[in-house]
Amino acid sequence: QVQLVESGGGLVQAGGSLRLSCAASGRTFSLYVMGWFRQAPGKEREFVAAISWSSSINYTDSVKGRFTVSRDNAKNTVYLQMNSLRPEDTAVYYCAARDYYSGNFEAPWEYNYWGQGTQVTVSS
Repeated sequence: QVQLVESGGGLVQAGGSLRLSCAASGRTFSLYVMGWFRQAPGKEREFVAAISWSSSINYTDSVKGRFTVSRDNAKNTVYLQMNSLRPEDTAVYYCAARDYYSGNFEAPWEYNYWGQGTQVTVSS
């Protein structure tokens, strides 16, 4: 089993920055991919970014150039640096991970571990 704990959410003005962290514990050596998703009120959960064990990185188009995903293997932690935040980035952000290989980074059903979520609110 793997446990994921997010931190770093909060309230920020448009154009500001936040850094989210996701600390993994348990069978972390088994993880192939760790990713970030977000869910705004009334909307489906959507893919934001993912990083694989080999450091292959994927982003959804709306965050390219603004968000950066990275990992610190020594700390079993994944980060999401969010710059130039916009009101439409407002959502609950979830950390996710999977312990099997799949070429699909963007489908939430391809992840079998989830954190509790952290709220990000961007004011205009």
